[in-house]
Amino acid sequence: MNKSPRPNYLRQANRIVADLQQPNPWIYWIDFLASMTLGYGAAMMFFNAPWWSIEQTVCFLIAGFALYRLGSFIHEIVHFRSHEMRAFRIAWDLLAGIAMLTPSFFYENHRDHHNARHYGTEHDGEYLPLGNGALRDVVLFLMQVFVQPILVVLRFLLAPLTFLHPRLRQWTLRHASSFVIDFRYQRPVSGHSPLYHNLLDLACSMRAWGIFVALLLGVTDWTRLPQLYMLATFVLGVNYFRTLSAHRYLSGGQRLTHEQQLLDSTTVTGVPLWTELVCPLGMRYHALHHLFPRLPYHNLGIAHRRLMAQLPAGSPYHETVYPTCFAAIAELLRHVRGQEDMPQRGESGATA
Repeated sequence: MNKSPRPNYLRQANRIVADLQQPNPWIYWIDFLASMTLGYGAAMMFFNAPWWSIEQTVCFLIAGFALYRLGSFIHEIVHFRSHEMRAFRIAWDLLAGIAMLTPSFFYENHRDHHNARHYGTEHDGEYLPLGNGALRDVVLFLMQVFVQPILVVLRFLLAPLTFLHPRLRQWTLRHASSFVIDFRYQRPVSGHSPLYHNLLDLACSMRAWGIFVALLLGVTDWTRLPQLYMLATFVLGVNYFRTLSAHRYLSGGQRLTHEQQLLDSTTVTGVPLWTELVCPLGMRYHALHHLFPRLPYHNLGIAHRRLMAQLPAGSPYHETVYPTCFAAIAELLRHVRGQEDMPQRGESGATA
């Protein structure tokens, strides 16, 4: 991880994409509303279809991928400037964030992931040194998929209690109010939480309680719980698969420069339909996103094609490209196996 792109390369890349920084609100709104309509509609059909029928299976897959795309807008929102796309941010929280128990302020920690001082360190909750670890670390990482939905629901069921004492509220915001893969992460908290965040927190609590109240009152059948859990784990499972392919995860906890973040990240060219389902909203261009976090998702494909065509062959950006998510994960696993074999080779050499 000591390799760094040349400054002239970065200046050239910046010139190539300089005109692509402005988001198009129409694209955001149409994509958001279409994903929401498809996701919620398919989910309702999934809930009401006969168990294990073809209809239920198809609706489950459609709902899962549509809700995954809908939820992925939280990643775009966190990169908006405070005054930018404010109506979109509020609409997403009201129509998607509350319903899916994913309020946008739970992802503000993502900014640490793009901070050159924090990326890959203990201050980056979206990073684990998986590439330098053992295979069990990768397995434990993937097992989070089955635990996180339960933890999130419990967090919001208990949310009203956190307002009973300022210290309890501060602890909750610091330790239990961020979507992360490193559970040791502590969210920076200073002063009082904004009113908007508090209202979202309570609204999500009402949503969580509403699920169980509806069951107790007989409004919905008890089978709704496993159905919701199945959808949640599917959405998280796809996201964790994508996340595993998004980086090489070779940082050992040391600080990396902005340029080194690029070399630890990946670009997936992929198969058009499948890759768009697994990496929606331009997430296949993760290395590009780390190079230029302000680029809106609908311009990432254009930016990628320009960089590939106009940068010198063999540039650091070219080194981030993989044909599929599977190829990126396969390289990570090869590195993990190499790390596990190293002590064994050392031990056999010492014994010989």
